[in-house]
This record gives sequence, structure tokens and C-alpha cells, in this order.
Amino acid sequence: MILLFGPTGAGKSMQGQMLAVRQGWKWLSTGEMLRNSSDPAVIEVLKSGELVSDELTYEVFNEAIQEAKAKQYKNIIVDGFPRTKDQAEWLADYMEQNNEHIDVVVALEVPEGEIMSRLELRGRMEDTPETIAKRMTIYRQKMYPVLGIFAEQGIKIVHLDGTGTAGEVHDRIFTEVNEACQPS
Repeated sequence: MILLFGPTGAGKSMQGQMLAVRQGWKWLSTGEMLRNSSDPAVIEVLKSGELVSDELTYEVFNEAIQEAKAKQYKNIIVDGFPRTKDQAEWLADYMEQNNEHIDVVVALEVPEGEIMSRLELRGRMEDTPETIAKRMTIYRQKMYPVLGIFAEQGIKIVHLDGTGTAGEVHDRIFTEVNEACQPS
């Protein structure tokens, strides 16, 4: 399993999808799954910029993993999960219980000014300046403890420059992921 991290607008979804196509792997985005929800409560949470409850996130994640396994994908790229220390601990337990492992965690680093420019172009319902600022603050507060959990477990974490063309960023990610996924 590959985990992609980065603030909203860092390009995780585009990069995850590109990598999935290139490798024949499954791309899973909890954000995409939640945005496609018809549950009014989920939609309201997304509009507010707050995070969806852990329980709902775990349910969505588990269903997606089971579906990917049933389709026999060789690897899974997870975009946007886990987002909190509790979710990271849940994922660690989940992986152990299911005899799975995380090959690498890729954290895309993009300056805040670049994030704002990208999100203005994207134009999703939740991409107001206030919501973006709130989500950036939440990301900074929550991400470092999450990465700490993975570091304690000895999982490889790479911080990559997420600026430049989509192809340039993709090449950086592909190099790291390809190295991490080689049999030892």
C-alpha cells in the first residue's frame, strides 16, 4: 500500500490516479468517495471544512479495500487517509489484522500561495478562501502526529516537492514508489 499525503490542492488525486494507471494499481481517495456521497450530513460536513467522523471514514475505507482486493489489484494507492493520529493508529491495527503493509508514505510539499492558486482553478463547493485556510490549519496540526506514527513503525516516509508540472511531480513520486515497492 502507498499512502499519499499533502494539503488540499497539493495534487494527491491527480498523482495517485496517474500512478495507478501507470502501474495497474487501484487508486482510493476517501475524499472522492465521501464527495460522491448522497448523505446530507456528509455533504454538510464537507461544506463546513470539518473532517468527516472517523467511524464513517473507516467504513468507507474498509469497503473500498475489500472491493479492491476482490478485484485482485497488486497494490493500492490511498489518497487522503489517514488524516488524524487516531486514524493512523486504526490503520496500523487494520493493516496488522489483515496481514498487509505500507510500502511508503509520500508527502507532497507545496507552498501555501501555490495551493491557493490551484484551488481557485479547481472550484469545488468546499473551496472557499475561509474553508481552504481552515483546512490548511487542520492539515498542519494533524499531519505531523500521523507521520510520527508511521515513523515509529519504521515505514519509509518521503517528502517530495509537489511543485512543477504534473509530469515532473509524477516522475519524482514514481522513482520513490518504484524503489520502495521492489522486493527485498
